[in-house]
Amino acid sequence: MPIRLFKDLSTDPLAAVTSALSKIGNKEGAIIQILIRPAESKWKKLGKSYVSSTKKNEANPEKATFKTDPKVLERIDDKCNKPGFETTIRFVVSAKTKEAADIHLKNIKTAFSQFNSDLNSFSGAKSLFKGSFMINFIYKFFPVVDLPYFKSISVLSSDELATIFHFPNKTIETPHIQWLKAKTAPVPSEVESDEGTYIGHGYFRGVKRKVSIGFEDRRRHIYIIGKTGVGKSVLLQDMAIQDIRAGHGVCVIDPHGDLIDNIIQYVPPSRAEDVIYFDPSDNERPMGLNLLEARNEDQKHFITTSIINLMYKLYDPQRTGIIGPRFEHAVRNAMLTVMSDPGTTFVEIVRVLTDPKYVQELLPKVQDPIVRRYWTDQIAQTSDFHKSEVLDYIVSKFGRFVTNKTMRNIIGQSKSAFDFRNVMDEGKILLINLSKGKLGEENSSFLGLVLIPKILVAAMSRQEIPEDKRRDFFLYVDEFQNFATPDFATILSEARKYHLNLTVANQFIGQMDEEVKNAVFGNVGSLISFRVGVTDASYLQREYQPVFGESDLINIERYHAYMKTIVDNEPVPPFSVDMTKDLKSFKKGANQKVADAIIQLSRLKFGRPRELVEAEVNQRARL
Repeated sequence: MPIRLFKDLSTDPLAAVTSALSKIGNKEGAIIQILIRPAESKWKKLGKSYVSSTKKNEANPEKATFKTDPKVLERIDDKCNKPGFETTIRFVVSAKTKEAADIHLKNIKTAFSQFNSDLNSFSGAKSLFKGSFMINFIYKFFPVVDLPYFKSISVLSSDELATIFHFPNKTIETPHIQWLKAKTAPVPSEVESDEGTYIGHGYFRGVKRKVSIGFEDRRRHIYIIGKTGVGKSVLLQDMAIQDIRAGHGVCVIDPHGDLIDNIIQYVPPSRAEDVIYFDPSDNERPMGLNLLEARNEDQKHFITTSIINLMYKLYDPQRTGIIGPRFEHAVRNAMLTVMSDPGTTFVEIVRVLTDPKYVQELLPKVQDPIVRRYWTDQIAQTSDFHKSEVLDYIVSKFGRFVTNKTMRNIIGQSKSAFDFRNVMDEGKILLINLSKGKLGEENSSFLGLVLIPKILVAAMSRQEIPEDKRRDFFLYVDEFQNFATPDFATILSEARKYHLNLTVANQFIGQMDEEVKNAVFGNVGSLISFRVGVTDASYLQREYQPVFGESDLINIERYHAYMKTIVDNEPVPPFSVDMTKDLKSFKKGANQKVADAIIQLSRLKFGRPRELVEAEVNQRARL
């Protein structure tokens, strides 16, 4: 006989069942177990035989009793026409007291009473043999013996089973349901599992598969995006540590400082000598960073363009005219003039704009006649008023970095503490701590904006050696939008041939300029998306469709991500990655004592005493 079906109920029956489960308190539990297996055809034969004989009797005036409703026969016949399954339903409840457990058990039984019809109903009873019951429950065994007067196995049709159990939908408002907020997708078979840089694991339909990015594919760069606190920095940290332990050359640029502080704790002692820990806030032993160092004329012009792009980024990102052609013209000539004298620094740019005598000292060293005529013809024939109007405006932009003693002691040293080309070729570990909290946002951005071009110049200078001799170097930049200029777009499009491999991360797409955004999505080989906002999800879904949509990108769990990558330069379908891990086990590899020793060693090797630096800068700048 059939029970009540979903089409006979006014609301989703799971609402009552989940409501009963939601009353379970802290340190209490309840499980509803439904076991099914295909039923033999005997029940169908009995049902159809009953319907057939009843109809036959009712059609015979001599035997008709008119006690059986035709609708009942119709419902029985309908059940017999559906697949049937032997079904056992068990409830197990755990609570602090027997009284509380009985209440929860009663609530669940009451929820199942909604399935009772005028033809059939569920009638449960407590098991008298708890030991055997729990064995059957744990191992999902059907009852071995089904007593006639204590039936624990019922035959339910597919419609009846669908009524009792189905996944809840949006109409269910019961609290504490763990909804699947975002989809998962399998890892394509082409994706590396054992070789390359480990990213995480893919889980799909109970199958776990390791996810790695191959060495060759990393040369096509990686872009990571996601809201704060979803796992971006943790992934950057993991990847950088893997590269360091594998003996590769690594540079990490961190505008917060936490990422660097975490990474250095995992540097093996065997690589302590390779570490350059650049902390601009270290006032006692500042490391030199001469922004104007150049090996040839091409590098001089590249550096000049980079500084101009830096000024646009800092003061005129929307190109409104604050920085314009006159500014560019004056800065370009001033920088090329200063760079004609080897060993000059950013400090001398301010001086050449304010000290005519210094210009006269430099002019004999200027080889470019166009640059020389800028001073002898254009500036010399400009009135003092207009001259000061232009030059003073430029000095106001450059001067704020020169007047800051911390910055001056870094960018005012004539020789950089380390050579970026050597860092790459020798596989060093360059950790750049640009903590905004220590340096201030403007100084942090300024240094990041000059470091990126210097790294690019160093990479491009490897043109002189055969490609198979170029050692791979891995550059990590967190919150890279702070340092993204057209030079960054150049790195993304050109760096692969120089074996400079980028991994960059930021929080949302709107932080990037249009040119940089186009370079990112046009050139990166691997895109890893953690949870993002609505605007970014709308943009990113084009990269992940038809596998993932906007809702998935907005709702994916913390430390989970969607990944779109290439394998052997061929795209593969997007897939989901789980990056959760055992933090206690992972942190066992950290060693703060070794980290402190490495930092101190780096300070002694590459830093210089503050007094000596200030004396040198003052002498050259004639302060």
